[in-house]
Amino acid sequence: MALKLSFLAMILFLLLASIAKAHPSVFDVTSATYGAKPGSDVSKALAKAWSDACASPLASKVVVPSGTYKLKEATFKGPCKAPIEMQVRGTLQAPANAGQLTRPDTWVGFQYIDMLTLSGGGTFDGQGALAWGQNDCHKNKNCKPIPINLRFEFITNSRVQDITSLNSKNFHMHVFRCNHTTFQHLTITAPDESINTDGIHIGASTGINITHAKIGTGDDCVSIGDDSHQITVTDVTCGPGHGISIGSLGRYKEEKDVTGIIVKNCTLTNTQNGVRIKTWPDSPSPSTASDIHYEDIIMVNVSNPILIDQLYCPYTRCDQKPSSKVKINNVSFKNIKGSSFTPLAVKLVCSRGVPCENVELAGINLTYGGDQGPLTSLCSNVKPTITGMIKALGCATSSLAPLPLSKK
Repeated sequence: MALKLSFLAMILFLLLASIAKAHPSVFDVTSATYGAKPGSDVSKALAKAWSDACASPLASKVVVPSGTYKLKEATFKGPCKAPIEMQVRGTLQAPANAGQLTRPDTWVGFQYIDMLTLSGGGTFDGQGALAWGQNDCHKNKNCKPIPINLRFEFITNSRVQDITSLNSKNFHMHVFRCNHTTFQHLTITAPDESINTDGIHIGASTGINITHAKIGTGDDCVSIGDDSHQITVTDVTCGPGHGISIGSLGRYKEEKDVTGIIVKNCTLTNTQNGVRIKTWPDSPSPSTASDIHYEDIIMVNVSNPILIDQLYCPYTRCDQKPSSKVKINNVSFKNIKGSSFTPLAVKLVCSRGVPCENVELAGINLTYGGDQGPLTSLCSNVKPTITGMIKALGCATSSLAPLPLSKK
């Protein structure tokens, strides 16, 4: 009988442990423990709730209920003892004046966390209008740091989903040294005139998946920097903005290679560029950008639908400088359709010093209905494989004519 009771007690213990694991501990910032209230600053309450949740040996959830809350700034650090979720259901508002932040380049940061989930359907409102007017980073390489809405550093095996980033002062999301993390079902919004408000910027990260996102900003919807590998961008709608870009690359010493980029099933509308690779001339160190593939893309009234620009130089005149040392190799553009806002629908301007190799254009079907001339294309320092497209789009001009300097 005692043995039977002992066995039943063990079963009950395992059942309770299973229930505890299935239902994570909840840390609600508006509970009596933390005391946050809509309309007030929740910085301290949120920091304390995170600290308690991160220390929990069981899976935990920090909850910000519906409502609008002020948030001066926050940095959520790990490592945590178990998987952790931050569920933001309401709206968190940043100070309009960036000078109030102690970390001048970040409003909300997540660092050194494994198995993080950021979710909830809520909004991170950067209140960036004042900062846009003060931002000269598009013309001054020594500009002052400006806060990013959401910065993810050293995050692994995680998900960011079902949230909105609104009116960031600078980049909306900056992903650095992260691995195996998915960004999905996101809305990222800022007006066309907002400066340097890239939607998602990725650098020095591996295994990043961006999918089912709606991004409209004043800069790149997605930008991919050096040392990025196995990045997938699918089912993203982009516009307004500057397109989906790799780079800029080749600006700094000892930049690392970019490999394994897939951009697929995306739609770009009224953007300055479509799918773009951009590198600086006069690179201080050699590097490569390889295994980059664009497929099943729809362009709607896009100014530069297909662009490789190895003369990227937004600050000064660079046409007399040495060529870029970034080697672009194994790149394909397949099944790209829609309309171009300018007659030059395909522009592949590669480096004189290290020409592009193994570039493929296939099934490109772009139209132009304006009055600035006939539909055309330009290729320099590259000999792509061309199939399934009209002659006007297949390197109609192969010598490099004087080109306008590239801007953001």
